[in-house]
Amino acid sequence: MLWVKVKRVFRAGFTSFWRNGFVSLASVLVLVVTLFVIGSLIFASATLSSTLTQIQNKVDINVYFTTTATEDDILALKKTLEALPEVAHVDYISRDQALANFKEKHQTDQLTLQALDELGDNPLGAVLNIKAKDPSQYEGIAAFLDGKNALSSDGNTIIDKVNYLQNKVAIDKLTRIIQAGQKLGFTLTIILAIISVLITFNTVRLAIYTAREEISVMRLVGASNKYIRGPFVVTGIFYGLISAIITLVLFYPLTYWLGPKTENFFTGINIFDYYKANFGQIFLIITLSGIFISAVSSFLATRKYLKI
Repeated sequence: MLWVKVKRVFRAGFTSFWRNGFVSLASVLVLVVTLFVIGSLIFASATLSSTLTQIQNKVDINVYFTTTATEDDILALKKTLEALPEVAHVDYISRDQALANFKEKHQTDQLTLQALDELGDNPLGAVLNIKAKDPSQYEGIAAFLDGKNALSSDGNTIIDKVNYLQNKVAIDKLTRIIQAGQKLGFTLTIILAIISVLITFNTVRLAIYTAREEISVMRLVGASNKYIRGPFVVTGIFYGLISAIITLVLFYPLTYWLGPKTENFFTGINIFDYYKANFGQIFLIITLSGIFISAVSSFLATRKYLKI
């Protein structure tokens, strides 16, 4: 008996979807716009995250060691730093590598290279390049380096300079940008989601309004509230499925066209490659969002405006 009722509800919902073609088309188009906004937020979030990651990877602090610091002491400090929860990774640059990098950087400056050759000895110390997991954690790492951990085995300091103070302005600015970007993205998502639900709600309410006489007849013959509401919810699910498919189809040529542009402008992310690589996840988000919004809107519209 239950299965028969379910079949009737789905059949009635499917019939209502095709019979009210104009209203169904309007509902689908509104949902397409809604889902397009949701999808755009997904791509915008991915682009923002990739851009911030690229910027964050360019921010670090360098620890410059004295020329008398032994490699064993430097590597011991490197191991200690890597054990800190704030540190993502540490790169070791030896004195010889530091000298080679310096020469490559100033290869067109013959005067500097000549002065370096006249010294007869390598004036550069080894370097540790430190990247934190979060830009806000560099201050703690710098404070750690200022403590006794910077001492060698004989009790003397092996650090010549830490460039945290020189990079502090850039690090603080990056931290504020990341925090502001996250808050803005979350706020926009909430606002657009509420607007989308309201628009869809009113569109679905129009579809239900056209069937008000049919609902009155069903109530007179003793149909239950669930049985009356069921076809409208099923119709809403059809709206969501079709709208999701249309939205995903629209995103394919759009992301294909925008892909090279986002890769060149934002450096590091091709939005078309992201769409292909994460299609399954995007498909689920768009489809479930469409079904949820339309089904919930149908449920609320029947309850609130038709007094079922």
